[in-house]
Amino acid sequence: MLFAGIFLAFVVVLDIALLVSLIRPGDERRQMIVWKASTAAFGGMVGSFVFCIVENCIRQEYEGMNPFTTLTTAATMYFLFLLFFKRKYGD
Repeated sequence: MLFAGIFLAFVVVLDIALLVSLIRPGDERRQMIVWKASTAAFGGMVGSFVFCIVENCIRQEYEGMNPFTTLTTAATMYFLFLLFFKRKYGD
């Protein structure tokens, strides 16, 4: 139960950090880093959605997507891409 609470707190912090990162103004380089991270995370999420749609078509049954899992995946992907592009372009 402790692990689940820690994981939930980590996910909430990631989600808040995602929103703050998108809203916070900065110079052109920082905007480019956020733009690239956002684009890469969006592409990953679209790929995940396409994979789920194809899987549901093959199985011929619809399983709904869990919004908590989707949000966690999006925040984690954005965070990892943001770290990658910050290291690549320096911010």
